[in-house]
Amino acid sequence: MYLDDFMQQHFPNLELYPSLFYKWGIGIRYELGQEKNDSLESYLYDAYKRAKTLFEFLHQPDDTILIVIDVSDKETGKPFERQLKNFAPYVDKHLLFKIQYQQLHSTDLEDDIDPFPVHRFTLRCQTAELQYAPMLKALCNQDFSIQPSLSHFVYFININKKTIFQVYDDRGCDVIARSPDALKEAYTTFNDWILDYDRLKIDNTFRRISV
Repeated sequence: MYLDDFMQQHFPNLELYPSLFYKWGIGIRYELGQEKNDSLESYLYDAYKRAKTLFEFLHQPDDTILIVIDVSDKETGKPFERQLKNFAPYVDKHLLFKIQYQQLHSTDLEDDIDPFPVHRFTLRCQTAELQYAPMLKALCNQDFSIQPSLSHFVYFININKKTIFQVYDDRGCDVIARSPDALKEAYTTFNDWILDYDRLKIDNTFRRISV
């Protein structure tokens, strides 16, 4: 499978599982949603805008990307029927036939004493072929009773730049890279959006290449 080969070559020993920022040595954790001192609509609008801005900065239209969606049986406890509905709103119909499928177990991704099936769907396409704005919006909405909503783990892997981008929910997103050079410009341009809790670690990573 192309995903496995790519990960072994460029992100060895890294399992795709949150939180990517803490599992890899080169990365940035950005804050999306800010203080909820305004309306929910305004709060989510800011989260959408930041997610979209960061995604477009890190992914050019002609970049080749892998979109990985992990669907877990943990919540329902029932077998998951292999469906394409998680991709269907965001890509043209002809791309659905290119989706690759793997069944994993939670113990393959983390130490888990109660293993459960994880269904991994992977699509290789170009950024321009993905309706990424509504997909990012759906990820930001996952903790609210708002549609669209997408509550699965979703990873955007940029084959050209060797980066992995994940919006974990309305609060923030992780982006990691094979080389700090791939994120240097993003670190500088969106420095004010870096999550303060992890700023020291992030600054130490990128200051070494800024001199």
